[in-house]
Amino acid sequence: MIKHKAIMIGAGLANMAAAIYLIQEGKWDGSAITFYSLDDHGSNDGSAATEQAADYWNKEHPVENSQGFVARGGRMLNYRTYVDLMDLLSRVQSVTEPGMTAAEDTRDFDAKHRTFDKARLLRRGDGILNAGKLGLNNQDRMLLTKLVMMPDKDEEQLNNVSIADYFKDDPHMFTTNFWYMWETTFAFRTASSAQELRRYMHMMLYEFTQIEHLVGVNRTRYNQYESIMLPLIKYLQDQGVNIILDKIVSDWTFKDSKMQDEITVTGLEVTDANSGEVENVAIDDDTAVIFTNGSITDSATLGDFNTPAPENMDYGIAASLWKKAAAHFYNLGDPDKFFADRDASEWVSFTLTTKDHVLLNEITRITTQVPGNALNSFLSTAPITPLGQPDVNMSIVVHHQPHFTTQKPNESVIWGYFLYPRRTGEFVPKPYIEMTGEEMLKELLGQLSMVDPGPVNIKTKTDAIMDSVINCIPVYMPYASALFNNRAKSDRPLVIPTHSTNLAFTGEFVEQPYQMVFTEQSAVRSGEIAAYHFAGIPMSHLVDTPRYDKDIPTLLRATKKMFE
Repeated sequence: MIKHKAIMIGAGLANMAAAIYLIQEGKWDGSAITFYSLDDHGSNDGSAATEQAADYWNKEHPVENSQGFVARGGRMLNYRTYVDLMDLLSRVQSVTEPGMTAAEDTRDFDAKHRTFDKARLLRRGDGILNAGKLGLNNQDRMLLTKLVMMPDKDEEQLNNVSIADYFKDDPHMFTTNFWYMWETTFAFRTASSAQELRRYMHMMLYEFTQIEHLVGVNRTRYNQYESIMLPLIKYLQDQGVNIILDKIVSDWTFKDSKMQDEITVTGLEVTDANSGEVENVAIDDDTAVIFTNGSITDSATLGDFNTPAPENMDYGIAASLWKKAAAHFYNLGDPDKFFADRDASEWVSFTLTTKDHVLLNEITRITTQVPGNALNSFLSTAPITPLGQPDVNMSIVVHHQPHFTTQKPNESVIWGYFLYPRRTGEFVPKPYIEMTGEEMLKELLGQLSMVDPGPVNIKTKTDAIMDSVINCIPVYMPYASALFNNRAKSDRPLVIPTHSTNLAFTGEFVEQPYQMVFTEQSAVRSGEIAAYHFAGIPMSHLVDTPRYDKDIPTLLRATKKMFE
């Protein structure tokens, strides 16, 4: 149903993409589009810590030290699969590189800074592992092949099947280098959806053959807020789009209908996050409502060098609104599958800012690679899983410096995360979720000391490293992996639900054919679909999505890799 105006609930990547496609492909005037959102970072964040300390989720949990920088999470790009994202970035100008589109900026930087990770896995007593040896046995190979070869029409066989369920007769899988790299590259857990693992095996099959070096990974010049989000925001502002922040869309009004599956939004309740004042916004017949129905950074909180990040028990704001819509209509999925099981979805991350490069140089020496190539994961030597097996303790990403445009030449920024925050540290005897920023740094230094090839161990420089710290900010994210939670296909709404007249869903909690979540690709494509629907553009005009699971050379290379 063609519309000429839109209300965007949420100002993340998906809805910004929808707005740009409405303007450029639908020929809409920018003034016809209004955003209501808490912030404009989305999940592609990165900022000075002072900015995020003032955000909605942290106002009730003030930190003493808000110096330095913070990125709640980090996502890697891949040109071969992220075709919709690159199309979107080709439509806006870079905000840091004059004369370049945001796509040209990213391709230019990436061409000059190719990824080649030489220390993907590290373990005490072994140092850098030969991670190219995946460690698969025949049962592992058979079950992985079954996933790769499963046709789309049979995907519902994996409804409500976790990865642990799928490999229940094959616990060996969770002791392989393949699993250690796959879980930390993409943030899968054993409790995650086998259905989603299948989609990753289909869409990212070519990465299977190079996962130990991350050769297929592409990176932006700076953090993704400055390199991806800001170009979109500036373009939309220049087009006259209304982006209204510090707003919570807190409830719906729907049209009464004899048929309970007809979805027509007639009004929105909008609450000011600062004052608490409530505004009722009427939705007329010519207005589309495009809603990002879940956020992996909702309810996230910050700590600082001396303070752990507090555990915020709030149900996510976007998911709360989704839940209210799902209570009205039977075909809008089940948000509780994703937002009521924190044990399956929570992370703790940290962002370290230092005033010199002592630690950065030590990591470069230990891992034998310059900043910008690394996703380093540290394996335990002791059993730490429910199955009594070793696993990854923590992972770090050493960014190409500077990672922020306002970062000083002498400053370093390093990011890391704990995929299982309730586990206990090896060097700080408490759960990661209870650690201060200082304790997370000490845990990292302990891990590095155990894989240091010498001749002088990094622990001899502990005092100098601790003295260099501007801040180390822990971030608690209860929903960081929620999009991977075990599910059935019907647990997520379609981008355009059946019988919806004016409501679309976008982001990582919608069901799209073939698309895998946790990627800028799936977010952008959902916005593109919503825009094309309401602008009356045929879906045949969508950017073509490659299917590497149907590419014979890719399949042959993956098969060969399985036996290495």
